[in-house]
Amino acid sequence: MKIRRILATAVAAAVTTPVLLLSVTPAFAETKPAAQSQDKPSIAELELAAAAAQAAYDDAVAAQSAAYAALETAMSDTTPLALAAAAAHAVAVDAATAKTAADQAVVDAQAALDALTDTATDEERTAAETALTDAQAAATTAAEAKTDADAKNAEAQDARDDERVEAARTYDQAKKATAAALADKKAADEALAQAKEEEAEEGGEEGEDCVPESKLTTVVTGLPATVVAGTKVKFNLRVTNGTDKTMDEVFPFAYVHATDTSGLKDIDDLVHLQWSSASNSKWQTVDNEHYMDAISPLKAGAHADIKMRLTIDASAPAGNGVTFVAGDYFNDNGSCGGTPDLEGYEFMIAAAGTDPGDVDDAKPSTTKPNTSDLQPQTGTSASPVNGTLASTGSSPATSQLALASGAALAIGAGAVFVVRRRKAGTHA
Repeated sequence: MKIRRILATAVAAAVTTPVLLLSVTPAFAETKPAAQSQDKPSIAELELAAAAAQAAYDDAVAAQSAAYAALETAMSDTTPLALAAAAAHAVAVDAATAKTAADQAVVDAQAALDALTDTATDEERTAAETALTDAQAAATTAAEAKTDADAKNAEAQDARDDERVEAARTYDQAKKATAAALADKKAADEALAQAKEEEAEEGGEEGEDCVPESKLTTVVTGLPATVVAGTKVKFNLRVTNGTDKTMDEVFPFAYVHATDTSGLKDIDDLVHLQWSSASNSKWQTVDNEHYMDAISPLKAGAHADIKMRLTIDASAPAGNGVTFVAGDYFNDNGSCGGTPDLEGYEFMIAAAGTDPGDVDDAKPSTTKPNTSDLQPQTGTSASPVNGTLASTGSSPATSQLALASGAALAIGAGAVFVVRRRKAGTHA
């Protein structure tokens, strides 16, 4: 496990909200080991969660399939409500036809009555009047029948349509439930895969801790104390193994953070840090974990130089920045450790077009965290890790950044005491 993997987030939080770090016990102290062990689920727990998510997804898929079949049935013409609607429609059509015929009979009877001449007998006139009266009565009955048939037809059509709408709504809800279950399943699978990957990466001999190594040093030279927006500056990072033993793999670490002059607005997206080395001459962007390629090996007393390049976008406002560097080592025998502190090199950002004149190189923070009371922390230790924030002596414009730098140094000092290669199912 790379010791400072979590520090990028911690440093960012420190720069933007340094008060947060002041209110937190420094450096991952295990004052409550039992409670802390519950913060992160075990592989077994994640496997159970993934299995449950898979079962929920399978159930959702089955429910969606059933809902679709029900929708197809509801949309057919053979359901009881569909058959009733068809029958009611037929009755309504017949009633409309009958009313039309009855209305025409009234028209015909009225025409026959009107066509009688003065020579018509009383019997003929009486018969015509009776025929008109009967036709009018029949037309009234047909109209009433049509009104009743239309109402029943509308009711039957509504009942059939309501059934279909409800089936469609149920299917839509089933699809949404399936989508949600799939998202949960993917999240559970990803969490399990990540945990297994971390377990494989962090796996090692039980109880073996990474330790601080003050003779593994990282020093920056050539980084200007003021960098103008819209320019690129190159500087050097030297990693030195000052011990009498070869380190099989050394991972240089670098992180840059910047804010505007208020210290409240994060402008990280406008600053870019790259590196190259003798073994990898092409400029590489510092990755999301802020580690560079391993130096493998770094012999006793030897050093390796890494070229660094800092680019600040022309759109960046005037502000403040800090570059943190450190190094971690891992040996083939499973031993590991790293520099006790994060070195913070503060610089100012000048607006594009500014002529800063001659500027000195950025200097590392001069006060290290007080680690005199720190002891390597094992899985059973409950001793708190205490540290003091660095005092950088920066100008008021960079006070928040300086405070954050000191907080980050405190974090870095403690991190190496608690990060370890863990066996499966345990937590640092």
